[in-house]
Amino acid sequence: MSSSKQQASLPFIGSLLQGERNAITDVAGVTVGHRTLADGPVQTGVTVIRPHAGDLFRDKVPAAVAVLNGFGKSVGLLQVEELGVLETPIALTNTFSVGAVAAAQIRRCVADNPECGRTLPTVNPLVFECNDGFLNDIQRMAVSEADYLHALADAGPDFEQGSVGAGRGMSSFQLKGGIGSASRRVSAREGLCHTVGALVLANYGRQPQLLLAGHAVGERLAALQAERSLPAVNEAEKGSIIIVVATDAPLDARQLRRLALRAGAGLARTGSVFGHGSGDIVLAFSTAYTVPDSVERPMPAVAMLHDGLLDGLFQAAADSTEQAIIHALWRATAVTGRDGNHRASLADVLPASTLFSNHA
Repeated sequence: MSSSKQQASLPFIGSLLQGERNAITDVAGVTVGHRTLADGPVQTGVTVIRPHAGDLFRDKVPAAVAVLNGFGKSVGLLQVEELGVLETPIALTNTFSVGAVAAAQIRRCVADNPECGRTLPTVNPLVFECNDGFLNDIQRMAVSEADYLHALADAGPDFEQGSVGAGRGMSSFQLKGGIGSASRRVSAREGLCHTVGALVLANYGRQPQLLLAGHAVGERLAALQAERSLPAVNEAEKGSIIIVVATDAPLDARQLRRLALRAGAGLARTGSVFGHGSGDIVLAFSTAYTVPDSVERPMPAVAMLHDGLLDGLFQAAADSTEQAIIHALWRATAVTGRDGNHRASLADVLPASTLFSNHA
């Protein structure tokens, strides 16, 4: 089946219009890049999201974090919660590569700002992780500074989804997980339209609970396993999901945290209960303005969106998150990695014509 036919057969979540690409990069200025490592037992990588093309250490963007379940080893969240800004690109990778990627972010910032940590403040690296150790030999710590820089240089408005970058070795609902993205357009009031985009690193979920667009896919998979006389898949929840939400709406850090929380609604619709062993973290940021690094530079004079106009953005965050998860599962390709461990793709196990046959 061609990719265009596959995409046409997938359900569309919600009633809001999508952006041109149906991806987080529909928020103007946002770019995404990957570095994928796929060599036998090494099945991993790094994904970088750039809120704008400039120097984030000098021109920060407002941001906030919502921790739905804190089973995770990310770095940089504490300062984002306190100061409400980002000052590096957002990096996604595997659990044991957080340190290497954070060091790469620091070195890149020092190269661009030689007084960082001397006459200038230190930089806050921001790295999110999921454990890809089922498919990837995570103990090799294969992701390097060069891989981060490659992903950074690769960042653009068009990017792959599925088993790429940080998503290469990820599993979701005991199937192949990975990178997915989507976007929605919102009319906040007459003559004013905003975009909300989401990108997910999907590595979570118990197969019996899997729901896609309201369809009990987990039940269908269980029935299929029974038909083939295969043992039922009923593993404990021990994965994670990282959700990044971007918008061009003028929001402050308080409002962005409220927006981040609504991504949890989209996550829950897929069957997640934010299980004990799952690290479920959302970061939301706005590209509507930047915050200067120095007191000598003027702060932006921005009219924030009124709280009474946020409901459309909340809906967009939930819908784009759910859609992004569908894209991650559907666009992921099967991977065999460490010790012959294998994850089949959802598209191989259940064709879309079967998966969504009752979708209106």
